Amino acid sequence: MLRFSANLSMLFTEYDFLERFDKAAACGFRGVEFMFPYDYDIDVLKNKLASNNLEHTLHNLPAGDWAAGERGIACLPGREEEFREGVDAALRYARALGNRKINCLVGKTPAGYSAEKIHATLVENLRYAATMLARENILLLIEPINHFDMPGFHLTGTHQALALIEDIGSDNIKIQYDIYHMQRMEGELAQTMQSHADKIGHLQIADNPRRGEPGTGEINYEYLFNAIKTSEYDGWVGCEYKPLTTTEDGIKWINRYL
Repeated sequence: MLRFSANLSMLFTEYDFLERFDKAAACGFRGVEFMFPYDYDIDVLKNKLASNNLEHTLHNLPAGDWAAGERGIACLPGREEEFREGVDAALRYARALGNRKINCLVGKTPAGYSAEKIHATLVENLRYAATMLARENILLLIEPINHFDMPGFHLTGTHQALALIEDIGSDNIKIQYDIYHMQRMEGELAQTMQSHADKIGHLQIADNPRRGEPGTGEINYEYLFNAIKTSEYDGWVGCEYKPLTTTEDGIKWINRYL
């Protein structure tokens, strides 16, 4: 059976962030994820989860100065200490909120450094994060993102992510496979998910174009959901889409699966 997690950074944005927990539960979700919890008190978030009987499924490592356009710092030489502090912060929230997966946005490829230096920095940082998270039985994820929505992002494809995991040499790192991003970059969605199910730690969904809810674009989600159910993947499916109107008006697609 498919288990859908509401991404509260994308869904129910008509409401204040803390109200979104209530709205997600009211719509039948049993899991929620969000990009960054760090602006909120841990106990407040913990209470919102508990009062709505929700499981927290995922959050990201701190990603640098988001407002200034940074999208992660793992591949940026000279930011290693900040990266490690971010790992500590992410673990603090994960311990309290109970999630067992943390995603790392690796960042945009920096200018002024050789490809070898950037890769070595990325491998070292991710190896450190995977080791620290493994001590607490928390899985590290890395997410390929399409370069149309996020120009300059360093990690853009499944095979690039698989090669990076091989270089890191840890059993505690997998791919966060976002179907929308990978449809834009490479296609072959069902084949990729089935072939590499053992390397996929979390799935996210949105349709293409416009990144709307399933059923509003070109992706055959009925087919893909069946493919997911027959694969080895047994984790949450994160709903990280931008509703074309309001979340509640567009949520009808999910009723047949919840």
